[in-house]
Amino acid sequence: MKDSIQNNYQLDSKSVREAFNVAATKYDDAALLQQTVADRLIESFEHIKIKPKTILELGAGTGYGSRLLKQLFKKAQIYQVDISVEMIKNSRTHTPRFFSNNHFLCADANKIPLVNNSVDCVFSSLMLQWCNDLDQVFSEIKRVLKPGGVFMFASFGPDTLKELRESWRKVDNKVHVNAFVDMHDIGDSLMRNGMDAPVLSIEHIILTYDGCKQLMRELKNIGAHNVNNGRRKTLTGKQRLQKVMKHYESYRKNNKLPATYEVIYGHAWKSETVKNIKTDTNIQTISLADLKKDLASRKPK
Repeated sequence: MKDSIQNNYQLDSKSVREAFNVAATKYDDAALLQQTVADRLIESFEHIKIKPKTILELGAGTGYGSRLLKQLFKKAQIYQVDISVEMIKNSRTHTPRFFSNNHFLCADANKIPLVNNSVDCVFSSLMLQWCNDLDQVFSEIKRVLKPGGVFMFASFGPDTLKELRESWRKVDNKVHVNAFVDMHDIGDSLMRNGMDAPVLSIEHIILTYDGCKQLMRELKNIGAHNVNNGRRKTLTGKQRLQKVMKHYESYRKNNKLPATYEVIYGHAWKSETVKNIKTDTNIQTISLADLKKDLASRKPK
């Protein structure tokens, strides 16, 4: 029974790839939260004081994170890796020609196409939640990192989209929202695979929407489809959708519907010194309009 439940929440890798291929052209216009998280992860470099010469971005998408990294580390050689060929094509198209030492690779994080001990930093913003086997991914990350190299990441935690998940749960017993990995499980997996001194923190960001349809449309435009094995294989009927939206209305506050995102930030090193896991938590509420204004003022040129 337990194995059956776990299998229902396993992600279909082919469907993940296809969803992001379809979303590639609309992704940047809808991925406001994803861009904000990348911005905040970039800010973490202020605290760890490194100047990497070679950077691997896993889950590079349309290249937003790599453009930020290039602004910060102008001489760095950057490898952009993504499972979606259309995302990689989009990034290549929008990457300035003077970023001549950028490289674009369509590949899976489970098998990174780089040699051992080849990069100073692995940067990954909101990619890990699309991986079924974190142990395999972290093992690969350690393999390609040089000794003393750092892995910096952000991922979604279990509270992400909890309102939508609970609304669906009241309608049927199928899987409609991904199961996200807990911060402590991520830390344990990092240490289990030889990554040292992991530091993790949690931030709860609550976006607000006029209606449930607006949220669902946004999720579709960023490729965040339901790609779990336990999803309903037939089209979702209008009646079920109406029931979901009705249940979601119970969360309405100040004439807005909330959508919670639990964002896990962290970094760990490939080194010889092992330290305890450090954790921290923060919560804030942001309207979609405010998020757009904030991003517009900080977007890389």
